Amino acid sequence: MQCIILAGGFGTRLRPLTYTRQKSLLPVMNKPMIMHIIDELPKQVDRVIIAANYKKEQLKAFFEERNIGREIIVNDEPFPLGTAGAVKNAEKYIDGTFLVINSDVVSSLSIQSFIKYHSDKKSFATISLWPVENIREFGVVKLENDGKITRFVEKPKPENAPSNLINAGHYCLHAGILDMIPKDRMISMEKEIFPKVIEGGGKFYGFKFVGYWLDVGKKSNYLLAHRMLMEHERRKFRTGENCMVGGKLEYSCIGNNVEIGGDSTVRNSVVFDNSNIGDGTTVTDSIIGMGCKIGKNCKLSDSIMGDFHIIEDGKDVSGAEVWELDVPEGYPEKQVGNVIEEDGDPEDADENIR
Repeated sequence: MQCIILAGGFGTRLRPLTYTRQKSLLPVMNKPMIMHIIDELPKQVDRVIIAANYKKEQLKAFFEERNIGREIIVNDEPFPLGTAGAVKNAEKYIDGTFLVINSDVVSSLSIQSFIKYHSDKKSFATISLWPVENIREFGVVKLENDGKITRFVEKPKPENAPSNLINAGHYCLHAGILDMIPKDRMISMEKEIFPKVIEGGGKFYGFKFVGYWLDVGKKSNYLLAHRMLMEHERRKFRTGENCMVGGKLEYSCIGNNVEIGGDSTVRNSVVFDNSNIGDGTTVTDSIIGMGCKIGKNCKLSDSIMGDFHIIEDGKDVSGAEVWELDVPEGYPEKQVGNVIEEDGDPEDADENIR
């Protein structure tokens, strides 16, 4: 069985971290985001096709250096193709029922149970479902008592939403769906293909699950995912190898070879490998890239600090994207493709744990 992992975006909502790295390689709890997905795939999934364009060379190098125990194919998109276009672009690697998973989703979904549900229902297309209060950012379904989806609305206004159940970013699909997708253009599975499946009377089912779920493609949710996973593991922080912590960590994750100075506090934040935080400094609601240095008696809040940057002693930085180098050529100013609105973000972890 094959699984397509959609990793083709630029990750603009996590810049400047994504100026220097492929979004799906960003660490979540000190493990690359994409490996959280691959490690949860059942053994029957023996081929993983990663749909990528921006910084695809990083993905190729990452998997060439590791034995994952499965065939890994980094499939080049010549330009952004959208969710359905990326699937069509991988058609030559598919030989039957297959999975599609968004690379920026962290969840407790049992993929094995998901596949079994699809098979038991003899479904043409099955998607995972998660309940939320703020439905404006997502594709929302109307679900019948037998699990069949009879309506799919992408990012509806609240008054037009058929339920509070959203597309949670996992698809199990019959190979026949590939015939419904045109070649060589950007096309959305959610906006264009799923409605056609319903209109054509195809068996389209939804699979509800419990535990936790979060789209980690933007700063607030990236941080929330770490807190959510730490709470799930009943811990208040996580540290990598060879760290020196002289201050306090509160719901924060630090990578390998990180130094935290005395009388410093790192709260609700993530610090990547090889970074250094000086004495008396407070870091709150922020992401600090690899190899960064923050001086003594600084305050950093609500910010993202790009790799290998420095904040001098005594500085107060708030709500910033810390980046002093050139932006990579071709990097867009805003999100490309299936755009998610930024207003009304769910900030309460309770919405993402059931």
